[in-house]
Amino acid sequence: MPKRSASLIERAATVYDFAAHPRARVPVELLKADRDSVPPVESAGRGVSTSLDTNGVGLDPNGVGKVHTLHSAAPVAPTAVSAHAEPIAPAPLPFVSSVVETPRAPSPTVPESFSPHPGNARVEAIDRARLAQKGMIVPGAPIGSLAEEYRLVKRQLLLTAEKLAGARARTILVGSAKPGDGKTYSAVNLALSLAAERDVEVLLVDADFAKPDVMAELGLDEGPGLLDALADHAIDPEALVVRTDVPHLSLLPVGAKTHSDTELLASRRTAEVVERLLAADPRRIILFDSPPALAASPASVLASQVGQVMLVVRADRTTESDVRRAVGLLDGCEHIHLVLNAVSFVAGGDRFGSYYGQGD
Repeated sequence: MPKRSASLIERAATVYDFAAHPRARVPVELLKADRDSVPPVESAGRGVSTSLDTNGVGLDPNGVGKVHTLHSAAPVAPTAVSAHAEPIAPAPLPFVSSVVETPRAPSPTVPESFSPHPGNARVEAIDRARLAQKGMIVPGAPIGSLAEEYRLVKRQLLLTAEKLAGARARTILVGSAKPGDGKTYSAVNLALSLAAERDVEVLLVDADFAKPDVMAELGLDEGPGLLDALADHAIDPEALVVRTDVPHLSLLPVGAKTHSDTELLASRRTAEVVERLLAADPRRIILFDSPPALAASPASVLASQVGQVMLVVRADRTTESDVRRAVGLLDGCEHIHLVLNAVSFVAGGDRFGSYYGQGD
């Protein structure tokens, strides 16, 4: 039987030599199916980093309506990359590039069958037109390339969650190394994609205390939230959850700002709040939109409270050093995934957009 050649993910792992980082003790996984046997093409566009441009799903954090993604043939099962894996000799990393236009869908109506959770009268209407304007997933709109990208991402997160034990399996932190890498854009789209699942309830928590943006991205006002529940043991965090008119999607705002946000997160109260939110619905998955790991300390503290971390890596600005340092700070979580963002490729080849009949 011929010896199997190194997969795309295995070869890409050599680019991020996490074993060389003294704190990189956790397994780091690339949220992308391995695809082989594709002829290489020349990259074009915005100065894509050669150390990053083939390692994950390309998403646009600026909401301009385009998603830059890696596609190729013969998808196989995703491969986990260990921080201590045996180094593999570098080899050319083939890829096919594409630029897909996200459709501007009209705002769909709320399904008549939808009813909010009983006992909580606060139900907010998410601004679908704003989501479409920013190039995000629009609930109820026709499936397009962006929705398909997040289907791939969420499926691997859900598969990992099934393998984890305990309630922490239902918690995911979405973060980045530095500001501007697209972590809030990714957190919102991931939440909207997960909410489309039949057997899942999603709670998106804004945990970016210095610069909260989740509610604004969805066209909603801020209100009492996570920091209030952490500061006051008498507050039931479930009472602060905001139900939305998107079935299976709820939100928890950041709450009143404080200079002690990191200390509050590091207290025992955080575990109590998370446990209460998980116990409120056995189908609930909690997503935390975290501050950038290299810009604010709460990210590393929150990482120790969750089952998985999805680290958004921006191809045209995040350096290998940034990724290594971020992984080191987030190593309180044993399962860290990388999602490559803002990849620029030349147009051409098969892609989700062409399959769904979208033009360039």
